[in-house]
Amino acid sequence: MTGLLITVAPTGAETAKDDCPQLPTTLEELVATARECEAAGARMIHVHIRDDQHRPTLDLGRLKDTVRALKESTALIVQLSTGGSVHDPLEQRLKVLDAEPDSCSLTMGTTNFGDDVFSNPWPFVTELYQQAQARGIVPEFELFDLGHVASLQRLLDRYGLPAGGRVHVDFVMGVPGGMPGTAAALVAGVHALPEQVTSWSATGIGRTTLPVMLASLSMGGHLRVGMEDVLTLAKGVPVTSNRELVDRAVGLAEMAQRQVLTAAEARLLMGLEST
Repeated sequence: MTGLLITVAPTGAETAKDDCPQLPTTLEELVATARECEAAGARMIHVHIRDDQHRPTLDLGRLKDTVRALKESTALIVQLSTGGSVHDPLEQRLKVLDAEPDSCSLTMGTTNFGDDVFSNPWPFVTELYQQAQARGIVPEFELFDLGHVASLQRLLDRYGLPAGGRVHVDFVMGVPGGMPGTAAALVAGVHALPEQVTSWSATGIGRTTLPVMLASLSMGGHLRVGMEDVLTLAKGVPVTSNRELVDRAVGLAEMAQRQVLTAAEARLLMGLEST
């Protein structure tokens, strides 16, 4: 078994602050959450930001302030979401790279997302990838379905390796409209990964969180946890902080005899030591 990278996704773009007051939506709350989760064992943070009314935003000034504050306050790998919310226009999502994060998410295709559509047409995917290559920003390839795995192979064959030379992917499972959050689906996805892939992680949305986490740990994969993906620890037991979810992941990792990576090891895994 390899060492374990834990990514925390603390906020997302779907949950309203009024419905979940403990969700970190201000910069101060996000920085405090990042420091708590780093102390618990997280090594990368997947970031969505909110405006003064706690609504999802891709405001470039706020994104730059967020990246700067997280880098000053933690040693976490700072990964900005280029997905935003499902309603954000493609041109605004491309501009996220102007905030100069360490890493960015790069979703490998369009998928149904509950009652909405998460649009990632091929020209957008290739433009985002080439811009990330040119800027030395390391992508994490988000895979919501098996077709996205095939698209990743197509992208790598056509445009080569990303900045840093490592290929890290994340299976996002259990989204209504995407692949189910089951061990069988994860096995199929990992089996289909291109040979260029050097590491992979998985996250299960909602009630699929634990099945996906346990399957990933047993298969040597890495984990993404956080309040973007789940708001309960068990039926009827709400999450009170992102640190609770990181603590749970670390505890399960210890049971599986998986040791959490150091900050330097995490950067090596992602290919950031040479960017």
